[in-house]
Amino acid sequence: MSTVMIIGANGGTARILIERILKETENNLILFLRKAERLSQYQGNNRVTIVDGDVLKTQDLAKAMKPADIIYSNVGGTDLGAQTKSILAAMEEDGKKRLIFISALGAHHEVPGKFGEWNEQAIAAFLPGFRESATLLEQSDLYYTEIRPAWLTDNDEIDYEETIQDQPFKGTEVSRASVADFVLKLINNPRQNLRASVGLNKPNTDGDKPSWM
Repeated sequence: MSTVMIIGANGGTARILIERILKETENNLILFLRKAERLSQYQGNNRVTIVDGDVLKTQDLAKAMKPADIIYSNVGGTDLGAQTKSILAAMEEDGKKRLIFISALGAHHEVPGKFGEWNEQAIAAFLPGFRESATLLEQSDLYYTEIRPAWLTDNDEIDYEETIQDQPFKGTEVSRASVADFVLKLINNPRQNLRASVGLNKPNTDGDKPSWM
């Protein structure tokens, strides 16, 4: 049994993961988010600790992180680099080593062809943060797994394939349920994919852009 801290716990993928951890494991959870009342349904659950906090306040984050064995970052935004610096600083302060980190396709300039060109434009404001975070992870001494999902859907399906960092990215989309499934596998087998960057996509979704665009 482990204690898993989810930073950015109100995100769509995080919400799916919370439910699966509670139903399928005996792990305890620390849910760290702004406006903690958004996850009030878990108040009173003796396996869940809810912390209302700002990831950029490193000392608050480190205090909340102390009981955790595994850290899962589900944060995002144009300031992702700054958030990542705070997470790494908190982990260093507490002596934590295992980090599962959600990034995005394009973090390593790995998306080929017309889709890659389109993706560069579509998430241009966010890519600097993804790329800064990737560098910070590589420069750290953490046992991290960086996850680079394709464009996310809310489809109720688990259907995905993996690519490693040196491989061209495949496909254009993947479900949040699929990403949560991969994260849960890492939580259950924390020695897998150490210091690795993994792309996730739904098979046979290649194209110039996601199907709904």
